[in-house]
Amino acid sequence: MTDDRPAWARRIAAERAARDWSQRDAVRALRAHAPTELPAEESMIRQWKRWESGQTPNDFYQPIIAALFGTVTHALFPAPARRDEDKEILAASGMETLEIVSRLNRSDVDNATLDALRITADRLASEYPFMPSEQLLIEGRQWLRRVVELHTKSLTLAQHREVLALSGWLALLVGCVEYDTGARHAAESTRQAALSLATEADHAEVAGWAHEMRAWFALTTGDYRGVIAAAQAGAERAPHAGVAVQLAGQEAKAWARIGDRRQVEVALDKGRRLLEGMPYPENLDNHFVVDPAKFDFYAMDCYRLVGEDKLARTLAEEVLRAGTDFDGTERSPMRNAEARVTLGVTAAREGDLEQALIMGERALEGDRQSVPSLIMTSRELAAEMKRRYAAEPGAQDYLARLHVLGREKPGFLPQ
Repeated sequence: MTDDRPAWARRIAAERAARDWSQRDAVRALRAHAPTELPAEESMIRQWKRWESGQTPNDFYQPIIAALFGTVTHALFPAPARRDEDKEILAASGMETLEIVSRLNRSDVDNATLDALRITADRLASEYPFMPSEQLLIEGRQWLRRVVELHTKSLTLAQHREVLALSGWLALLVGCVEYDTGARHAAESTRQAALSLATEADHAEVAGWAHEMRAWFALTTGDYRGVIAAAQAGAERAPHAGVAVQLAGQEAKAWARIGDRRQVEVALDKGRRLLEGMPYPENLDNHFVVDPAKFDFYAMDCYRLVGEDKLARTLAEEVLRAGTDFDGTERSPMRNAEARVTLGVTAAREGDLEQALIMGERALEGDRQSVPSLIMTSRELAAEMKRRYAAEPGAQDYLARLHVLGREKPGFLPQ
């Protein structure tokens, strides 16, 4: 039979089952997260049954249920979809590229040109999950060069700071794509340039993302204490910006790899509380915007590493659901790839080699990849394959393919 319940109703039932809770257990656990006294237990159990059947909880209960399952309200209960015209406005640069470039050639720059550049930078950051790496790198560098050249123009003090900030955002994007393609040294130089621009512009959020990039670089190369140091430095620089949530997520991932379960929960809870208190983002596609669904992605990674396979699998399925349109188009291909690795790892641990191989191979098929991140997570699946199925031809083929992917990037090869 087709389950026509809303996605959130199916998810709370799955989250409960992953914890081996009865509905009564869930209601009792819910009380610990409620700011005020809840109705009697039997009444709450009836209410819980209605929620799992698809009756939407009211605004009072939604954040409590989200906190119960270690997520945020808008990840569990998404905001209504925005109209297509919002995307059209976002995609438009306010003027044609040729007009922007011609305006940049003038001796002075007006605010309309800066507005167009802001929208262009936002558009490029929104293309990060989809545009081929080579194309995005070319476009990002072209626009970065154009914006940097504005420093030779006649600018007001406010415009000068704006140009520095725009340069910083574009440098961050270019650095991310450089690292995705394995250009580690170029990416680090670009990251440092972005941090310098942020310092000169006194722009906390750009600085925070520069520290987040350092945390990401350290994570994928196995420097877990370096991740924690970078995350804490970034959070100190931009404690109230969205990047602070991602920094907490990176810190949690590092603690998970170190093996400190308590610190994992502390970091995840810190990020969850920060994100719960932030307004819903206007543009979920922008790479430098932390959308609510991304928090489930962080938690998925951590639970896989600490061996909470039921929770990791439940969250991986949610990441795939949230990252895929109704027609099968993938909105978040890089997150989806890591979710498939997670499903592969949990399948391997449960003795299902066939499913583990299917998920592992599908994770490697995407056109848009962050090679360091993908190899980092695939190392865990490779380790399970070696430990459990070393003599199986299918496992050997998967390991060989993974080595081919990282052959020219020895720092990322699985051990």
